[in-house]
Amino acid sequence: MPMPRAAHSPSASSTVLVRGACPHDCPDTCALLTTVQDGIAIRVQGNPAHAHTDGVLCTKVSKYAERTHHPDRILTPLKRTGPKGSGQFTPVGWDEALADIAQRLGSIAARDPQAILPYSYAGTMGLVQGESMDRRFFHRLGASFLHRSICSTAGGEGLLHTLGAKVGMKVEFFAEAKLILIWGSNSIGSNLHFWRYAQQAKRNGAKLVCIDPRKTETADKCQEHLQILPGTDAALALALMHELIANDWLDHDYIARHTLGWDGLRERALQWPPERAAAVCGIPAGQIRQLAKDYGTTQPAAIRLNYGMQRVRGGGNATRAIVCLPALTGAWRHRAGGVLFSSSGQFPVQRAVLQRPDLIPAGATPRTINMVTIGDDLLRKASPDFGPRIDAVVVYNSNPVAVAPDSAKVAQGFAREDLFTVVLEHFATDTADYADYVLPATTQLEHWDVHLSYGHTDVLLNRPAIAPMGQARSNAQIFRELAARMGFTDPCFADSDEALCQQAYGDKVDFNQLLDVGFAPLAIPDAPFAEGGFPTPSGQCEFYSERLAAQGLDPLPSHVPNHEAPGTAYPLAMISPPARNFLNSTFVNVQSLRNIETRPVLEIHPHDAAPRGIADGSVVRVFNDRGSYECHATVSERARPGVVNGLGIWWRKFGLNGTNVNQLTSQALTDLGAAPTFYDCVVEVALA
Repeated sequence: MPMPRAAHSPSASSTVLVRGACPHDCPDTCALLTTVQDGIAIRVQGNPAHAHTDGVLCTKVSKYAERTHHPDRILTPLKRTGPKGSGQFTPVGWDEALADIAQRLGSIAARDPQAILPYSYAGTMGLVQGESMDRRFFHRLGASFLHRSICSTAGGEGLLHTLGAKVGMKVEFFAEAKLILIWGSNSIGSNLHFWRYAQQAKRNGAKLVCIDPRKTETADKCQEHLQILPGTDAALALALMHELIANDWLDHDYIARHTLGWDGLRERALQWPPERAAAVCGIPAGQIRQLAKDYGTTQPAAIRLNYGMQRVRGGGNATRAIVCLPALTGAWRHRAGGVLFSSSGQFPVQRAVLQRPDLIPAGATPRTINMVTIGDDLLRKASPDFGPRIDAVVVYNSNPVAVAPDSAKVAQGFAREDLFTVVLEHFATDTADYADYVLPATTQLEHWDVHLSYGHTDVLLNRPAIAPMGQARSNAQIFRELAARMGFTDPCFADSDEALCQQAYGDKVDFNQLLDVGFAPLAIPDAPFAEGGFPTPSGQCEFYSERLAAQGLDPLPSHVPNHEAPGTAYPLAMISPPARNFLNSTFVNVQSLRNIETRPVLEIHPHDAAPRGIADGSVVRVFNDRGSYECHATVSERARPGVVNGLGIWWRKFGLNGTNVNQLTSQALTDLGAAPTFYDCVVEVALA
């Protein structure tokens, strides 16, 4: 079947395949092929021509046609008619909606544009629909900045101060490794295409080790599982270093030529014998010794580090400690050795061209609001320290009422009658229920976009496969039209979505290649740090960070204990990893996927369930000082004793008592990156 260079016309009576890219917050960034018949997307599949995708999609995205043509799609602008949170709206025309929104925003901006806040994250990872025309609009307006920290900035800062950027080994070479540590990742559910490389390595004799507080589906398939307590990853990494030093499993030449601060790191690591770490991590010291021996005596050895382990108070330091390990053993010398946390820093995105920070009004220095603390910040009054009260929020590519921590406060903030809220959405999410206006946005099958990846090193282009459904418009188009309504005449606001795709990489990536085949690999060495050359100020792997020292922070990686420790009132630690068939709060309303997950659950170990009278399937109340959440218990050894797993992220409206697991999580921040601490949380559990 032909693959057109332009979008398929929905009126044509034919069947075509259209190349695209998965937009979701996942490291795999798969290449898609959408089958379109008579203007309707009837199938979404992986593109077999793209090596990383290899024709395979996860269960979630394979349902993307069902999601796009979902009967509950919002296809016309909606204006609120009932109380905030009621989800009561009436359809209005685009002209009426845009005119009123522009007038309301303009009135607030006349007082202080910092009272207006954009709130977005990775509902699409696309550079056009996620971070182009929207940023131009808010820059030109002079609105508050948003610190987009809700996912990975703790780990990202850890990488920055150690390796120099979000860089690492190429994912395809995990297939050649002889030892793979899968650290803080349920790869089967959240990094499927990496898992296929890991399985290839295992078939060739590699040992796979999972490090995770939960006995995940991935742990089931690994030869070894270290089921550590949440927030103890740095202690484990330092103990591994201790054993590498004690047994001289070190590459002294690599350390001498390509690292900075070895003496200080050595001294610190020697304070962490396996027995000390074992007491902190809640695992046998023998497991630590064996892992250290495996890591110190096996080459090539590779670490796949994922985001779960950095969602605790010490997440930044834990990342630093772990990513120091490959330099100690010289693992970077091999293309199948090293570590991968994120590859996104290797993409030559022209963000200043896309986002145009030069549009910020002269002399303006907008404040920054952290998206993690939106619950508190929406309830703050104006003050000299905080600045003006937040009077308007424009939400897109996010569902903060469901996904932000301490969600009782988030909902309370969005319920303010004096808060003007605009939400760009596909569906009536928890957040959309609180909007004054809901604007219908296109899905990935209906617009242009271009992507990077944080799990491989290929640029992908997304073409619209079908015409926008109903009155839906792309995010970029909506902000383009709002800019016009507000009198922003700068030429950049006329750039089309396709033009923005071309601007994203400029001449750094061949756009014709993207048009012709849909993807373009970056030219990156197979073993990027075999001879050092890290993108740090020193060019070395920085065990000691001068930049952290200049901020008054510990320049060496250390174990930073959690904010919350189990005690008498709340004796259980809780983590909230994703349900396998959801992606954050996306796909929760796709019935076929919700049928698989069945209902919100809390995994609890039999040793913790029995004294509480909890049986498998019991309705339980999970609670702490921040709130209460009701769900069904799954009594299972997937939870370790003393830790419960609240699988998320369900929409609140699907919860038994109208809440979800984020009713319990806190707004406390990480040591580096000012990121959330979702997995640094204590609770009690009782029968409801």
